[in-house]
Amino acid sequence: MSSDFTPDFDPNDLIIPKNYGVAGQPHAAWTQLRKHAPVWKTETELYHPFYAITRHADIMDISNKPDVFSNAEGPMLLDNNMLARRDASADGFGNMRTIIEMDPPEHRDFRKVASGFFTPRSIHRLDEIVTECARAQIDKLGDEGETDFVESISQRHPLRVLATILGIEPEDEDLLLELTQQLFAADDPDLQRKGEDRGAASMSLMADFGALFTRLIEDRRANPRDDLASLLANAKMADGSQMGPMETFGYYLIVFTAGHDTTRNAISGGMQALLDNPEQLQKLRDDPSLAKSTVEEVVRWTSPVNYMRRTLQEDVELHGVNMRAGESLVMYYASANRDDAVFDNPFGFDIARHPNRHLGFGTGEHFCLGAHVARLSARALFSEIANRVEFMEPSGDPTHIASSFVVGLKTLPVRYKIRPAA
Repeated sequence: MSSDFTPDFDPNDLIIPKNYGVAGQPHAAWTQLRKHAPVWKTETELYHPFYAITRHADIMDISNKPDVFSNAEGPMLLDNNMLARRDASADGFGNMRTIIEMDPPEHRDFRKVASGFFTPRSIHRLDEIVTECARAQIDKLGDEGETDFVESISQRHPLRVLATILGIEPEDEDLLLELTQQLFAADDPDLQRKGEDRGAASMSLMADFGALFTRLIEDRRANPRDDLASLLANAKMADGSQMGPMETFGYYLIVFTAGHDTTRNAISGGMQALLDNPEQLQKLRDDPSLAKSTVEEVVRWTSPVNYMRRTLQEDVELHGVNMRAGESLVMYYASANRDDAVFDNPFGFDIARHPNRHLGFGTGEHFCLGAHVARLSARALFSEIANRVEFMEPSGDPTHIASSFVVGLKTLPVRYKIRPAA
């Protein structure tokens, strides 16, 4: 199917971080691919060739076959320079592994370590915490004025929720925020670690994470608390052995970082969508019970985790394209979430959308472990906005993060008027 397809877009738009920083997600390109070449071999100067997978059904199928499409090589595409640096420095924290980089049965064993903590029943105890946190963030705005919604609200709210779950002390929150931004925005000139080349910056960043994790692990083993940091520090595997140090560090890295940036970007993009569609914001204000479905539509609309990579373990033919063992494919969740074979009016933002079979949290073995926390956190904030915002509108142009993996807004200037909490 794809052999006869000639795109009218730049293939770099699909993967180069700086292109996302300029224009955001390349929905026009994905629309062409879904229609004409749902499996398209993508070649750029900076990355090894990979197959772009853009349809909802194909991503569902691939995600449920981990024996054929492996995660072991990691979820991100690394450019050629970063691949060379990684191969040259595969020691220390270069050997850190997360559950995203594991296949069954190993993945299931490690996922069980924390899965009980993230069940809806367990997370329900956070209801009061997330509500109070959302209220406090809106209170900080005052009665009226102008602010950058990303800086003031969407990055601070999930950070406070996450810090509460993990047992992070308030004095470490800013450090966690800084390290997380540097991890997921390594190509963004405003957010990346300064003064070093990318290879050295990556190594020093991991060293800083390692120092933070080591301090927390030592404290929680000596003084365990009722928090996730203690659960992970003292985790035992099914055979009774202690979880290995690199796997422990990897677990900390995932729960400390992924849950923050993805939720922040969903909230930021969701607020932008509400401002761009004021009738939807009014609908939410008229019926705050729509906060639950609003969050699902926000996650579909923003798709903060833009893609995941898989590595073929055997030759596979899909839509007439022969992919070979050892090659990489990239599942574009953001494309799947605009697939008109699944969603009516996919380019319309509808907070009452039902059904909403989005893939914003992934699917299959690697469905997002923290999805319930992310939903609860975002729902509390949008509920608070619905109940208290009298007026909010853009006060300038938003900007995008230069990242193609975890994507979203860097700034969202707004002016507002807020009523006091009831």
